[in-house]
Amino acid sequence: MSSRAVVFDIGNVLIEWQPERFFDARIGRQARERLFAEVDLHHYNDLIDRGHDFRATIYDAAEAHADWRDEIRLWHDCWAEIAGPEIPHSLRLLRALRGKGVPCYALSNFGIGTFEVGVAKWPFLRDFDRSFISGHMGVAKPDPSIYAALEAEVPEGPDGLLFTDDRAENIAAAEARGWRTHHFETPEGFAARLVAEGLLEPEEAR
Repeated sequence: MSSRAVVFDIGNVLIEWQPERFFDARIGRQARERLFAEVDLHHYNDLIDRGHDFRATIYDAAEAHADWRDEIRLWHDCWAEIAGPEIPHSLRLLRALRGKGVPCYALSNFGIGTFEVGVAKWPFLRDFDRSFISGHMGVAKPDPSIYAALEAEVPEGPDGLLFTDDRAENIAAAEARGWRTHHFETPEGFAARLVAEGLLEPEEAR
């Protein structure tokens, strides 16, 4: 069976997500390496992705690590600079699919507060037939229940979904449920997969 709908991850698929790059530019690489070694900022981000309050989570972490208080607060105060930029070719693929009437869904680990900031900066994040955002759902990939929740809300069966994500563990969880998958590494590679699936013509995937 061929794919009938496309499920997009967002971070590192439609917008870049490389927080280390922001901190390297702001405080220098050596200081950033010390900060990330002493404070697990990605852990706090995971809490936000599971529905914890954005500001409170980061500011509480800052108070718990007073030596890095100002730097940690940047994760909240400058989040719109930390995330991005958009990945232009991926955005063109999303728009081409929607232009052909292919159902497109988002399945992303994203906090409630961070998604609000993201949508304000990138309005195209609203351009999905349905969005499944972990912060609102209280569960994050690769937990099987987040995939089950999407399946329960869309008309396509698992084998009719083509899911792309940059993280291998998220892809593996989808494959275990019978989803068709593409491990995202470059937009060009994803474009070729969309053509191979018959969802786009080569000229549409450029």
